[in-house]
Amino acid sequence: MLSGLSFSTIALLMVAAVLLDLWWGEVRRWHPLVGFGNLAMALERRLNREGRLRFARGVLAWTLAVLPLTALAALLVWTLAAPAAQAAAHVLMLYFALGLRSLRDHNLPIADALGRNDLQDARRLTSYIVSRDTTSASEIELTKASAESLLENGNDAVFGTLFWFIVAGGPGAVLFRMANTLDAMWGYRTPRLRQFGCAAARIDDALNYLPARLTALSYVLLAPGLQGKRRAWQCWRAQAPGWDSPNAGPVMSSGAGALGVQLGGAAVYDGELEHRPTLGAGPQATGTDINRAWRLVARTTALWLALACAAAALMEYIHA
Repeated sequence: MLSGLSFSTIALLMVAAVLLDLWWGEVRRWHPLVGFGNLAMALERRLNREGRLRFARGVLAWTLAVLPLTALAALLVWTLAAPAAQAAAHVLMLYFALGLRSLRDHNLPIADALGRNDLQDARRLTSYIVSRDTTSASEIELTKASAESLLENGNDAVFGTLFWFIVAGGPGAVLFRMANTLDAMWGYRTPRLRQFGCAAARIDDALNYLPARLTALSYVLLAPGLQGKRRAWQCWRAQAPGWDSPNAGPVMSSGAGALGVQLGGAAVYDGELEHRPTLGAGPQATGTDINRAWRLVARTTALWLALACAAAALMEYIHA
């Protein structure tokens, strides 16, 4: 492992960080990712200017935002002499990079509002987590937005983060989440960000390639029954190539197939109707499917932790 940690230690630290995230959630003030977002906005304002070097300035901005902080995180864990202090540093880095409870806290209230037939409140809550227009969205459209966010961000905020923690410990999780945050902020195909944010989008695609496919496979494995697993697999293979994002496509198509509902389809962004491919198979998603999407993400988290612990126990047994 690049982190220098044994697999047994990595598995224990992963469990500790996930439990800390579920218990404590996001810190209310001074969250490192919020500060990083402010840094990213300042760099974009400073460096994103008209001209032929816009792509190069985007590369420079990504480098200035991510690499010094990643190096600082690595330096911190390498210079801590006490094993307990080093382990605590890894756990805290992973905790700050995770967003499992945040997914629950932002999405389940949408399901509750839809259960009360309070579309106005559901629209308001959904607008906090997606960039699409929710001002006149129906229950089906709001459910799609929330379920898609849960499935995709389950990969970004949980499984991709855990994957890079396994590879490179706390600094790996920090690197991945910062790269993913920059993609979320800069990776849009707007006139202002198309060239400047291209590097951020492509780097995130590369870092997310393996985690996204492992997440999609996990959704397939956790689909109910053999028929559900077959449906999730078939949706992944048939629908993912038609999605704009090479990583969101596998994750959301397999997740929608595992849930047995339809996601994707048309959505309004910046006042314009965008025709997106259909994801999944079955009836249109409704409010209760948000809870089902959350449970799928939560069970996938448990599966990853169980597999990490099982692998650690097997390695211990082999080397005993």
